[in-house]
Amino acid sequence: MKNSYSWVLTTALTLSLSASSVLADLHPVTNEVLADEQIFTYRVGDEYASIDPQLAEDVQGGEFIRDLFEGLMNQNSDGDLVPGVATHFDVNDDNTIYTFYLRDNAKWSDGEPVTAGDFEYSWKRLADPATASPYSWFAEEMGLENVEAVMAGDMDTSELGVTALDDHTLEVRLENSMGHFPLMTTSEPTFPSPQWTVEEFGSDWTKPENIVSNGAYVLTEHVPQERSVRSRNPMYWNDEATIIERVEALVISDESAALTRYLSGELDRTEVPSGQFNQLSTSHPNETVTFPRLCNYYYFVNLTESTHPALLDPRVREALYLAIDRDVITEAILQGGEFPAYSFTPEATANFLPPANPARDLTQAERNARAVALLDEAGYGGGAEIELDLLFNTSESHSKIAIIVSQMWKQTLGVTTVLQNMEWKTFLEARSNQEFDIGRAGWCGPYNMASSFLDLMSSDHPYNDAGYVNAEVDQLLTDAKVSEDPTANFTRIEEILATENPILPIYHYAGVYMMDDSLQNWPVNNVEQKWYSRELYFTAD
Repeated sequence: MKNSYSWVLTTALTLSLSASSVLADLHPVTNEVLADEQIFTYRVGDEYASIDPQLAEDVQGGEFIRDLFEGLMNQNSDGDLVPGVATHFDVNDDNTIYTFYLRDNAKWSDGEPVTAGDFEYSWKRLADPATASPYSWFAEEMGLENVEAVMAGDMDTSELGVTALDDHTLEVRLENSMGHFPLMTTSEPTFPSPQWTVEEFGSDWTKPENIVSNGAYVLTEHVPQERSVRSRNPMYWNDEATIIERVEALVISDESAALTRYLSGELDRTEVPSGQFNQLSTSHPNETVTFPRLCNYYYFVNLTESTHPALLDPRVREALYLAIDRDVITEAILQGGEFPAYSFTPEATANFLPPANPARDLTQAERNARAVALLDEAGYGGGAEIELDLLFNTSESHSKIAIIVSQMWKQTLGVTTVLQNMEWKTFLEARSNQEFDIGRAGWCGPYNMASSFLDLMSSDHPYNDAGYVNAEVDQLLTDAKVSEDPTANFTRIEEILATENPILPIYHYAGVYMMDDSLQNWPVNNVEQKWYSRELYFTAD
């Protein structure tokens, strides 16, 4: 093809390790002395919703999927693109046709070869309305040829712009030029699923006794609401470079209980409970870790007919936005390096130019005064007529934030808040059914561009839980997909959001962990935090 180029694997760690070197006492690249036991045990806050690549919709499920399955491309510890099942790719002059070349030694855990047809099947499965994937919007985000018509049921999936030319060559055709398309193939919805297993077992295909996967690990145990175990997959094409033998995820909803179990040696990694980072970084300086993440913690406002009528007034929404003292939340409650958020898109996002934001430049006293004036203008002076349901999923941190925000709204605006704490799956159902006035959300960009955040503001996006509709935002997003430089579009959208406030950004995440100091190679420089257990290892004491 014209103007072709290739991505090639250059790290000795992922291609050239021999089985004997991994089994030795020394790390084959760094020469560090390895621990005898290579079992990684970490805490998860709740049960995953799914580990089906085309059905999963949460960050936690994505962590499992990256171990169990492998896509065309991966990320290294800095977030840069490196080969996965594909060794390289070509692209035409206008970035509309990509051709990926698959390695010939990739296998499924049952010994079957991984083929380009597996990716074609899975991408068509993602876009197929019959699959009813909560992440089907990602197929549209990918810009695949005919994707909108396929998702609408107006075209057969055979018309989707992905074709296996042979077992090791996958052709992808896009509606418009997209230079960043390969970045999207590191996202879990694009990973392959085994058609024969899906069709044989249906929704039970991801159970340990049925699952077939192509990643560095296989699922060997799953006790709902208790534990899941991923064990090393001997059929993985680069198994000889894997050092961690087993990964155990323990469901522990209470962050303080998880910390206690970490300190007793039961866990190798857990989140730092809010407000304890400073103390723990003093008492355990070699085990506390913090780094920026490409994520936003925010509240979204229900703008559908089921909401409190006051929330349909943008002045009320702005008052709620202004009355949140983000510095108190990040510095007094969380204390882990989080950043106050005044925009949806994190400023660390690649090629993003945040707009001027007057609220950010005010003191909190000035914000509060402005908030009170706005509520008066809207006819809700004193807030006495406003009682709002605030929905969030079970977590000590979420609860603390909900309590302090409700206090801020009460003290500054007179608004009463009723806290609704729900288990994860129940929370997701209530959120999708708009059974709330205001709901908690967290979003981590599936790829490092502003569109990975702002597309959620499209009026027809399935994760637009606010039910927000703005014709100018829709047009700006549409135009951004065909623009060589959509920066101005994204900046303008943030300006609109700052005026209409369908969401109330609170803070941009940091990864804040207690981590065993013998656990090595955690990718702290990867803001997307796409980590792979096969790249971790424990050193000897």
